[in-house]
Amino acid sequence: MPKLPVVSGAEVVRVLERLGFVVARQRGSHIVLRRGSMGCVVPNHRELKVGTLVGLLKQAGVSPDEFVRVHGD
Repeated sequence: MPKLPVVSGAEVVRVLERLGFVVARQRGSHIVLRRGSMGCVVPNHRELKVGTLVGLLKQAGVSPDEFVRVHGD
C-alpha cells in the first residue's frame, strides 16, 4: 500500500469525482458522494487525518493505489 498524502476534504472530493462519484448532498461540513450503490461521506476539512482518509476510501470501495494514482494526475 502506498503512503497516502495529506489532503483536504475538497481535494478528496475532486479525486472521487474523477473516479465517477457525484455529490449527492451536503449538510454542514460533510459532503455525501455516490457512485451507483456505493457512497461515502467526506468531511470538508482543511486537512484529513490518514485514518479518516483510509476509512472513507474503504467506504467508497476505492483502493489507496487508485486514489494516489488519480491524485497525482
